[in-house]
Amino acid sequence: MSAPDLIILDPQDTVAVVLSDMARGTTRAGLTAQDDIPRGHKIARTAMSEGDAIVKYGQVMGVAAQDIAVGSHVHVHNCALPRTHSDRSSVKGAAMPTPQRQSFQGYARPDGRVGTRNFIGIMASVNCSSTVCNAIAAEANRTLLPKYPNIDGFAPIVHDQGCGMTNQGEGFDTLVRTLKGYRDHPNFGGVLIVGLGCEVNQLTLYKPTDWTQARLKTFNIQEVGGSRSAVRRALELLEPIAAAANDDQRSEQPVSKLVLGMQCGGSDGFSGITANPALGVASDLLVAAGGTSILSETPEIFGAEHLLIARADPQTGDKIRAMIDWWRDYVGKNGASLDNNPSPGNKKGGLTTILEKSLGAVAKGGLSPLVGAYAYAQPIDQTGFVYMDSPGYDPVAATGQIASGANLIAFTTGRGSCFGAKPTPSIKLASNSDLARSMPEDIDIDCGGVIEAGTPLAEMGLRIYEVLLDVASGRKTASEEFGYGDNEFVPWKIGAVL
Repeated sequence: MSAPDLIILDPQDTVAVVLSDMARGTTRAGLTAQDDIPRGHKIARTAMSEGDAIVKYGQVMGVAAQDIAVGSHVHVHNCALPRTHSDRSSVKGAAMPTPQRQSFQGYARPDGRVGTRNFIGIMASVNCSSTVCNAIAAEANRTLLPKYPNIDGFAPIVHDQGCGMTNQGEGFDTLVRTLKGYRDHPNFGGVLIVGLGCEVNQLTLYKPTDWTQARLKTFNIQEVGGSRSAVRRALELLEPIAAAANDDQRSEQPVSKLVLGMQCGGSDGFSGITANPALGVASDLLVAAGGTSILSETPEIFGAEHLLIARADPQTGDKIRAMIDWWRDYVGKNGASLDNNPSPGNKKGGLTTILEKSLGAVAKGGLSPLVGAYAYAQPIDQTGFVYMDSPGYDPVAATGQIASGANLIAFTTGRGSCFGAKPTPSIKLASNSDLARSMPEDIDIDCGGVIEAGTPLAEMGLRIYEVLLDVASGRKTASEEFGYGDNEFVPWKIGAVL
């Protein structure tokens, strides 16, 4: 099947998306280009006067900043944000039929959760112990890992917080909640937490839970003789933890034990057409099989939140509205705006306004009903499609999802974001085949076939679902093969640094 020249996403759309570079004067589907239009960008289907709505996905994505002729390139030079955006949708949540495959091979943990990996975490309570934690992980991977091959590795979980802050309030609570989420994560077969000793974020906050009692150890550098002594002490404590984790074995587990965090980064004009809606199909399949999927990045659902609220119960819808209101206030206090998006890379790839970007981003959530809305790093306590508040910055958002319990991450990209997040495997989905061909070392799934080969979204979504279960069962992702994940723990930093 030959690839189409352009695509119209909804009959109401006033723009179409050009699928390959279109030179001025050429004609496709009855539209003659008035400008050179790059692939992934938009061409006007109708004439628009200044102030008229520009419609994509059947939704308003902007307004004409000047008169726009049929066939014109529609982008930042002639498109502006409207003063308001849509706040109603008639699309309700819909359940997907249960998929045939409903199990994977995972590590059953005593608390009832299931891991997709079997790492041992070396966690810093404060920035002051981060260098030592990195040294501990490196030495443990060098000397202990060869003795215990059933462990996926010793993962440093280090950060730049933990002191210079008050011991109460939103910022401190967010850090503690995030670290506790990692401490208890099912992808860890054991955890060592190392502090300095005099920091605000004291180790006494991280007492063992029931299932981690035998596999969680803590100490302060100031109490063991210094940095080199801390590495030696850590190896002594890690040996029995590693021996216990090495005995953990995979077993058949239901898909209901999977928690999928969904991310997009380096998006382009194809993301909302291929990778994001295909991931949405996979999310729906996962939910239909009893699993959980998490959508996040609140600044990047701005302008499309009504599509989620329409699929939620009133209480969940009110929580989403409150999150948007909080973000409006938060960015305003910092001299910014939710409209200060997309990024330069997004714009080069064809995305013009935050409304357009958001309309494509929410497609990752599929069509399932939205059953819950959670604070950043708050434990997810129900199955189904849920929302977790977070910034749009991918490492921060993914860190929160993992702390909330995500044991898989699916990450779509059109420009080529490179990312991995231990202890949770990250599956990278390319929105276009050119990216998949140019960066094969970083891409797990090429969703460009939706355009190039006419692959139905339902078929592509099923492929993604199968890969999710394969990765959950132990198949390594491209980012794991390279070694990503030691530097991508980035807790959301809120509040004053003292």
